[in-house]
Amino acid sequence: MDTSLDETDRRLLRLLQRDGRLTNAELSEAVNLSPSACHRRVQRLETSGVIAGHVALLDPRAVGRTTTVFVEIGLSGQADELLDAFERAVARIPDVLECHLMAGSADYLLKVAARDAEDFAAIHRQKLARLPGVVRMQSSFSLKTVTRTTALPL
Repeated sequence: MDTSLDETDRRLLRLLQRDGRLTNAELSEAVNLSPSACHRRVQRLETSGVIAGHVALLDPRAVGRTTTVFVEIGLSGQADELLDAFERAVARIPDVLECHLMAGSADYLLKVAARDAEDFAAIHRQKLARLPGVVRMQSSFSLKTVTRTTALPL
């Protein structure tokens, strides 16, 4: 846990992670600060990069992305140039929600949002298989999301 964050900062962050649309008045009341002191703290958390941004979280079903697929990628090598080329290319694929450089048997692990299995087949063929250096892919379809959060424990 970051020791530069005091308990009031942590409370503010927990509240904002649950509901980023809370007003400054609601936040200040919840953490027992004046509105101006609360505003300064939130600004400091934003400026320092603790709060990285503000987003709307969408329901994948409501936007037609009902299929989540985790894809393990193996590359032909580990040269910096190849890793950099792969990372630049994968970052341009909007269907890829997350890309992680891994330790272990896979070089990368991707989280892909697709409309259905047929849509994923097209993403696989037209986008993922054409990424630089890819020699192996193993896809695992998620059957059910058991838990999902963007809130980090504080």
